[in-house]
Amino acid sequence: MSSRNVLVVLYDGVQSLDVTGPVEVFAAVARFPGLAGYRIATASPGGAPVRTSSGLTLVPDGDLESARPGAGTTLLVPGGRYTADFEPRLTDWLRAHGGGAERLVSVCTGGLLLAEAGLLDGRRATTHWYACEQMARDYPAVAVDPDPIYVRDGPVATSAGVTAGIDLALALVEEDHGKDVALAIARHLVVFLHRPGNQAQFSAQLAAQTARREPLRDVQQWITEHPDGDLSVEALAARARLSPRHFARAFQTETGVTPGRYVERVRVEHARRLLEEGSSGIAQVARACGYGTPEALRRAFVKTLGQPPTEYRRRFGPSRAR
Repeated sequence: MSSRNVLVVLYDGVQSLDVTGPVEVFAAVARFPGLAGYRIATASPGGAPVRTSSGLTLVPDGDLESARPGAGTTLLVPGGRYTADFEPRLTDWLRAHGGGAERLVSVCTGGLLLAEAGLLDGRRATTHWYACEQMARDYPAVAVDPDPIYVRDGPVATSAGVTAGIDLALALVEEDHGKDVALAIARHLVVFLHRPGNQAQFSAQLAAQTARREPLRDVQQWITEHPDGDLSVEALAARARLSPRHFARAFQTETGVTPGRYVERVRVEHARRLLEEGSSGIAQVARACGYGTPEALRRAFVKTLGQPPTEYRRRFGPSRAR
C-alpha cells in the first residue's frame, strides 16, 4: 500500500495543539508493521517560521506558495485566533489550491479560513462553539452545525475546538487503515475515547450555564450525582424549595436549558461512560441511568447520538481498545 500525504498549513497565531494533535495521530500509523503510514509536511506563507498563539515557534518544511496538494493528499488547516482579518496570502492560496486536495480538513477555527476562501460554500460544517455564530453570520452559504465534534461533507471535514481535531484525525485513520488501527492509536495516545463525530461538543455540565443561585446549583450537582434518582420537575423543585412552575422557569433562565433537557443530557452522558468503560448489560446500564428499560435507553441514544447503545458499545466499548 502506498503512503498518503498530509500537508499542514502553518501561519502566525496558529494554535499549536490544532497542529500537533492530528499530526501525532497520523504519525503513529508508521509504528504498525506493514502499514506505509503518512508523509507529513508543513508549509507556511513564504516558508517562514511561525509563532503560535501560545508563544511556541514552529519551523515549516517549506513555502506554501510552492505546495500543490492533489490526489492522495489530506490538506489540514488548523485554527488560530480570528476576529475579522485573515492573511491574504493564506486565503488566496487556499482559494486557488485547497480544492485540489483529496481531503480538505479543518481543526477548530481553521474552518473560518476555509469559509473565507469559499471552500465551505454549500456544505455543512462546524467549528469551535464560540466561532459558530460568527461563521453563520459572515458566511451564509455555509450550513453551520454547532453541535457535533466534527462534520464530514464529501471530501471536506471540519471539526470543533482543539482536541476534536484528534477525534477527526482518528476517524480519517480509521477510514484509511481500519478501526483496530485507529483505536490502538487512541489507546496509545491515552485520549479519552475514539468519539463519533455526532457526539456533542460539550459535556452536559459544560453545555449548560452554571446557575447563579445556590439552590439551583445544588440541584445541578444532585442531578449529576444521582442520574438514577427521581429527577422529575416536581422532585427537583422540592429539593430547591420552589414551586414546580417557578423552579422550571428559574432553571431555564439561569442555565439556558429546561430541567428535562438537562436531565436527559446528564443521563445519556452517564450511560455513554458506562458503555465505554464497563461490561454491564444494557438493562443494568438503563437502570443505573434512570431510564428503567432498555427501550427507553435506546430511544435516548438514537435521538442524541444517532445510534443504539448496542452499536455504541460495539464501536467504543473497552473490548475494542485492547
